[in-house]
Amino acid sequence: MSIKHEVRYTASPREVKEFNTEQLRSEFLVQSILKSDTINLVYSHYDRFITGGVVPLRKAIVLESIDPLKANYFLERRELGIINIGESGTVSIDGTNYDLEHKEALYVGKGNKNIVFSSKSEEHPAKFYLNSTPAHKAYPTKKIGIDDVEVIELGSAETANARTLRKYIVNSVVDVCQLQMGMTTIKTGSSWNTMPAHVHDRRMEVYFYFEIPEDQAVCHFMGEPTETRHVWLSNNEAVISPPWSIHAGSGTSAYSFIWGMAGENLDYGDMDVCKINELR
Repeated sequence: MSIKHEVRYTASPREVKEFNTEQLRSEFLVQSILKSDTINLVYSHYDRFITGGVVPLRKAIVLESIDPLKANYFLERRELGIINIGESGTVSIDGTNYDLEHKEALYVGKGNKNIVFSSKSEEHPAKFYLNSTPAHKAYPTKKIGIDDVEVIELGSAETANARTLRKYIVNSVVDVCQLQMGMTTIKTGSSWNTMPAHVHDRRMEVYFYFEIPEDQAVCHFMGEPTETRHVWLSNNEAVISPPWSIHAGSGTSAYSFIWGMAGENLDYGDMDVCKINELR
């Protein structure tokens, strides 16, 4: 079986205030996401959100159910979002093939049984990043190409947060139950993402950081606005953001990240902005 998983339980703001560095990283940092010929998944009890990835090289890899789901197949009660950050690959959904190029996405609705990942080339493999959430209704599978996304320019060079935000899996692009996914790219010369910071107690979020140069890093800030903490991340690592936490980061170089959300509603703008000079 080419699938591994671990379970992460929820932590309250009261607990997190007392965490040391190792405890904080163990609770919220997700590493080893993109492994060759293995699907690696982390099942979070925050909104039952699953984060994972797979790099198929020598063989096609099947997404099978994992024990926490107690399901006959992975999407029996779930939906799935896939973004390819590698080279050309194919995702087969119940026998229908969807070719995904670099930074193309696929939404897969509840009820699809056979999900298979493969690369066009072993030397230049696809790198599929995965998010999955519970679903109450079956919506059609849909590919989202580069030209299908909603693009928003945010921030400015003057405040070091100039960035391009691309909405892939949102309800204005694809019919979806609760999963939302998109990608933000920090422009050269800027460093901050999601600044001013915000919280949305109706939704949790996961940030997957990539396109970080080998000798660089991103410092991700989390915690209550008046009790912030930080986690250092390298390339292709993710951080779980509880609904009570801010989520913002600053890199030592330009970088990109994929954001995934789940929770109470599908209103992307539903957030409580924190004043920068009131963060502690």
